[in-house]
Amino acid sequence: MKPVSTVKGRMAPLPMADVDTDQIIPKQFLKSVERTGFGEFLFHDWRKAGDFILDRPEHRGARILVTGPNFGCGSSREHAPWAIQEAGYEVIIAASFADIFRSNCGNIGVPAITLPEAQVRELLDLALEAPETEAVVDLEKQSITAGALSFRFEIEPFLKERLGSGLDEIGQTMLKMDKVSVYEAMRPAWMPTVS
Repeated sequence: MKPVSTVKGRMAPLPMADVDTDQIIPKQFLKSVERTGFGEFLFHDWRKAGDFILDRPEHRGARILVTGPNFGCGSSREHAPWAIQEAGYEVIIAASFADIFRSNCGNIGVPAITLPEAQVRELLDLALEAPETEAVVDLEKQSITAGALSFRFEIEPFLKERLGSGLDEIGQTMLKMDKVSVYEAMRPAWMPTVS
């Protein structure tokens, strides 16, 4: 995954609560375990119905998805964050996320940022009323600015470090292979080893 420190871009508003992973990427598209090929099916059923808000010209090309509370609820499919990322969204902002969905986002380099619901509503309103407004999400400063709005957010230090370094959990473990090797060398010979 690529390092993430600052994301600049327009915001796409999805003012809906309880968006579950089957709405994000419907089950009929889960035929691959590769991380590609899902972006075109993002919110497929809603897009198929027509006049979907994210398909409107003023929201195309946005890099920051702002949405309602409890985003990513439902089953724990990793395909949902993959589809969001492949569709061009680099950050998701909501009042709350399903825990597994949020973790899956962090594992692929898409920060899922939580703000108080009133602040999310202000960002949604701005994205709807002035879609040309560019927002800046700064992970180092833990801040979001858009137009006259400026908010701070919390992020777990371990996740912030991983996003900034561009390493997933396996990548961070690989950085400590010298310690793993020392540990393995001290284990009794009859125990399994890592090679």
